Amino acid sequence: MEAASDKTMEQQEQQSGKKRASWLGQVMKFVIPLGVTVGLCWPMFHSIDFNEMIAIIHDQCNFWWIGFGLGLSFFSNFFRAWRWGIQLDALGYRVPRHILVYSIFGTYAINLIFPRLGEFWRTGYVAQRQKAPFATVFGSMVAERLSDTVVVFLILVFTCLVAYQHIAAYLGQNEALYEQAVNAVTSPWLWLVIALCLAFAWWFLTRRSTPGSIFAKAQKFVRGLWKGFSSIATMPHKGRWLFFTFCLWTCYFTQMVVAFQAFPFTREAFAQHGLVAPLLTFVLTSVAMGVPSNGGIGPWQWACIFALSIYSIGAVDASAFANLVLGCNTVLLIVLGIVTFIAVMVDRRKNDKLQVANEK
Repeated sequence: MEAASDKTMEQQEQQSGKKRASWLGQVMKFVIPLGVTVGLCWPMFHSIDFNEMIAIIHDQCNFWWIGFGLGLSFFSNFFRAWRWGIQLDALGYRVPRHILVYSIFGTYAINLIFPRLGEFWRTGYVAQRQKAPFATVFGSMVAERLSDTVVVFLILVFTCLVAYQHIAAYLGQNEALYEQAVNAVTSPWLWLVIALCLAFAWWFLTRRSTPGSIFAKAQKFVRGLWKGFSSIATMPHKGRWLFFTFCLWTCYFTQMVVAFQAFPFTREAFAQHGLVAPLLTFVLTSVAMGVPSNGGIGPWQWACIFALSIYSIGAVDASAFANLVLGCNTVLLIVLGIVTFIAVMVDRRKNDKLQVANEK
């Protein structure tokens, strides 16, 4: 009896520990992004004249260009939804296009409040709506996001090549920053860390593990991610998938080009440097979106301000541009999110009525 009681108490303690760890993990998921957002926005607004920034937006901005850019942002979501639909079709789940569009709009709206939770929401929404396994739908979503990471990396490499002179000229004017960049790239510690990471990855994937252990589950998860990503190369209609990927990222980039026409100082940078100026701004802000924050708020503006500073645009002007562009996009996502969740509720009620009618 005492042994059984001790075992029960031990199990209860383990469950309690798991609950505390789970609760702490959930809190950290929300607290860290919020801390990043506030921590980056506070010094940005504290270091500039806010009234001057508002005056620049009011007096110098051509809002027709901003509206045109928002239209491109709106349509880019359709390309993302249709691209994901091709992956789900390959898995045997034909999801209606309007449901896919709802899932994308809802994802971005939720990410504004709870970063990264939007991806889980859209996975659960589509899986429940189509009665598909959550893990299968989740794997396709992860593959879709990984493909975006690859695209951003390729654009980054291309941008570094075409904008090399601009970056080098900027670093040349800032000797301290130039020395830091050179020291970082040439540091043996950097290459040692890279070599160790590659060695660990090879050891991790090739090491034999005990079936059912945490290590084995981690290996299975990583291999599953790779399988989901690599399946893009063998799935049907991959040409169409690549076309939608091209359209998606073309919309993103074109939105930045269009936004450059909204202010005289960005128009001047565009006239002097051509597409390289918006391209460099676009790629740096795209990389910044990988920083955990609420909808990119904070990292996006800082990356944009830094990119514009390379073209000798002052901090207040750059802040006006960055905050207006991201602010308008955020408002658009909020509006689309509200409309989406209303549409989702209406769709669920229709499905419930159909299910009741079929049961009768």
